[in-house]
Amino acid sequence: MTQPLRPSLKSLLAVLALVAGTARTGRGEATVAYKYEDYQESGGRIGVRTQGALVEGTIGTVTTVRVNGVIDAIAGATPNGQRAPAGSDQVVLTSITERRKAWNTEIARQFPRLNVTLGAANSREGDYVSTAFSLNTVTDFNQKNTALLAGAAVTTDDIKAFYRFPSPVLGKRTLDFILGATQVLDPRTSVSVNVTFSRAYGYLNDQYKLVQKSTEIVPGVFLPLTFPENRPDRRVKWITLATLNRAFPDARAALEGSYRFFRDDFGIVSHTLGLTWLQRVGSRVTLEPHVRWYRQDAAHFYYYNLDQTPVVPVFGAPRPQGPFYSSDYRLSALDSLTLGLKASWKVSDKLEINAAWKVYDLQGRDGTTPASAYSRAVITSVGLKFSW
Repeated sequence: MTQPLRPSLKSLLAVLALVAGTARTGRGEATVAYKYEDYQESGGRIGVRTQGALVEGTIGTVTTVRVNGVIDAIAGATPNGQRAPAGSDQVVLTSITERRKAWNTEIARQFPRLNVTLGAANSREGDYVSTAFSLNTVTDFNQKNTALLAGAAVTTDDIKAFYRFPSPVLGKRTLDFILGATQVLDPRTSVSVNVTFSRAYGYLNDQYKLVQKSTEIVPGVFLPLTFPENRPDRRVKWITLATLNRAFPDARAALEGSYRFFRDDFGIVSHTLGLTWLQRVGSRVTLEPHVRWYRQDAAHFYYYNLDQTPVVPVFGAPRPQGPFYSSDYRLSALDSLTLGLKASWKVSDKLEINAAWKVYDLQGRDGTTPASAYSRAVITSVGLKFSW
């Protein structure tokens, strides 16, 4: 499914080491980290193996540089949007193989009461190139008990579409803005609230997803034909995230709780609750059990079975004027539950090793989409971090 570490990642590690060496010439700490993660859905579904490297260090006394690189190997089967054949509840699956290379870098500078971070990122697949730039500021006051966050980002995506030959390159543009505040309530407790506004426009389809409809070829003769999905070419999203952090010194532990509310003009509304307990065990080990619950309403143009609708799909290029339709199960009404455990071992003052395990279960709740469309996955990861 995946391949061994390639020269591209080895070169990245060499560059990160060089950056770390440069950073360490100033006063401050430098960190180099590596992480391997395996995501595997059951039943031969999608598997993703990820290798990532990160370096972070200070240049001088007020500037921090962070560089991160990732290589993903993706392979397996995924629903393509076609209905289960008559007499079966197994939706049609399509095999995919893809390799993604991505990097991002951040440069942060601390001014009196103000931290400014500039970011840049790039991700590449065989038919997809994404480039992003960001600016974030954090201002503290009230004796550093209050911090205000303000930021903006722009993302440019170029997608090689396959609905005609030669394949055209279509664009997608996204603008994101965030405002937030963090407040220390007492020496043990802090709360944060962030609000994000996002606007995307351009080619928003997933070109690998289909819809199926029984179409009359000649009078009285119907065939189950497939068509590319057609989503709107505009999407506006609002996200509110609230977090609570509470320390329990007597138990040598802390609790992190979060609630996320999401709404967009596709008609999707979602709620996410997360809880993480951080427990010190001895002087060098930390355990972090985690639970996350997610619920989502369906997009207003999601249909498992177009035969039961008046929608008439057509072949060809996207049509911003509509009608809109998709049978992508990820746009359906669904619930998910994630349970996990992470362990970190501080081997020495300079070296830390960590490992994590998660199980992820996704279930539909519209009573129409077969259970076979949804997945269950196990996610395992190991990593190490070296600081000096």
